[in-house]
Amino acid sequence: MSKSREPVESLLLYYLFKWSIVSPMLHLYFRGRIYGAENVPAEGPFVVVSNHASDFDPPILSSSMRRPVAFMAKEELFKVPILKQAITLYGAYPVKRESADRSAIRSAIQSLENGWATGVFLQGTRTPDGRITDPKLGAALIAAKAKAPLLPVSLWGTDAIASKGSIVPRPVPLTVRIGKLIEAPASSDRAELEALTQRCATEINAMHDLGR
Repeated sequence: MSKSREPVESLLLYYLFKWSIVSPMLHLYFRGRIYGAENVPAEGPFVVVSNHASDFDPPILSSSMRRPVAFMAKEELFKVPILKQAITLYGAYPVKRESADRSAIRSAIQSLENGWATGVFLQGTRTPDGRITDPKLGAALIAAKAKAPLLPVSLWGTDAIASKGSIVPRPVPLTVRIGKLIEAPASSDRAELEALTQRCATEINAMHDLGR
């Protein structure tokens, strides 16, 4: 049996935060729809790969998985009061966007070895419309090293959550689509990682194009 990545107290706080704040906001405030929840493995490690358009994406995506997901998040978010506490509680760990952050990759692999899921935004940063145009190889590399499958997920509508000049999120409708598991790459060969990364990007964009 895999050991837990977090102590019991942290997991209790995680679920308390999820069911008291994140889940009600997703389903009531944002009128969230989740498709493909049956594709999420009930146990065992896997890498969630997703598009990214909002700072609210990590807790929304994690909440949709029905199990804790350790997420890479840009280090700047850990300097924002309240948001820092929220994403840390949700298992997030910082990554430097402008460099290959080996510590973040090690954290991702460690979470997988401990039986957790880990989440990676495929492009590494937000895109204005939520589509992936320049996918990075990090998720495929992590999957190859940990021998863990990948789970492509599309977040639709999160690009409209933030409104300029306001700290209150807009109550826009959100849709989360969860695809089928993709087997881990057999090796860390660059050509194989690139092919797998492009496959993930294509599937995520196709789900995103389905809209609401």
